Amino acid sequence: SLFIAVLIVLVRWYKDSEMIVWFASGLSITNLIGPILRFAIPLILIIALLAAFVWPWANRESSVISQRFQQRDDVSMVAAGQFKESAKAERVFFIEDLDVDKGEVKNIFVADTRNQKLSVAVAATGYIENAPNGDKSVVLLKGRRYEGQPTQANFRILEFDEYETKILSKEVSKPPPRDREKNVIELIQESDPNIRRANFGELLWRIGLPIMALGLVLIAIPLAYVNPRLGNYTAMFYAVLIYLMYSNLLNLSQNYVSQGRIDFFIGLWPIHLIAFGLAFVLIRNRINPSVKWWQRQLPRAWQSK
Repeated sequence: SLFIAVLIVLVRWYKDSEMIVWFASGLSITNLIGPILRFAIPLILIIALLAAFVWPWANRESSVISQRFQQRDDVSMVAAGQFKESAKAERVFFIEDLDVDKGEVKNIFVADTRNQKLSVAVAATGYIENAPNGDKSVVLLKGRRYEGQPTQANFRILEFDEYETKILSKEVSKPPPRDREKNVIELIQESDPNIRRANFGELLWRIGLPIMALGLVLIAIPLAYVNPRLGNYTAMFYAVLIYLMYSNLLNLSQNYVSQGRIDFFIGLWPIHLIAFGLAFVLIRNRINPSVKWWQRQLPRAWQSK
């Protein structure tokens, strides 16, 4: 967004001939670097903070929500007038009416297939019971329970005054935090070589985001030049192309470091060095367009020779 914002503003300046006034006043394209960086650097710092702190926090919260959903109890899924299946597909509930405040239920149907044995319980009334240890149960009052298949000899019909269907807390082992969920200190302090490689790949990506933002801002300065013969959308086309290449190369470096194919410090600098080199070349080309492109890269004193 920062890259596109800088690019759109400069393209507009070219279209409105404001850049002609800029150059006519004795200023060059290099004089734009300072004002643009003063605008961009605070945003780049925000990007760095988001990548370092908000990104892992958001991923941790997402994992917590996902884990809570996996550990949900069957009562939490009960909705009036709907058949609801338990998390392990062993129990089906139907409650016609539910009073959430009082925990009372009416016209309850519970089908249980645990241990490969069918059991169906029905009752007109009941309630939800919360145990001190956190367990929850659905208690059916004055109903019937059907066990087995009607065509089999062991089929039974039982009447009960109170039937409790206990919902045990399901303990799900907490997985180790993923690299994207760790803060910077945790990424660095890992001792396991395999996990350490993945951590360093994540660290490379987080460091690379603000550097990539700075590189793209510098590239946007010369890229915004609008040639009337090529149309107004040429700069935007190249901008999207450069961004996709830059982003994909950064992700590729992250994968290579995570797989141990390249060292962290080797993967960190080449892509950004190329980006800053491209920005330097493009800016030099815009300083004196009348000189051949290879001469523009030479010091100013040598260009006239």
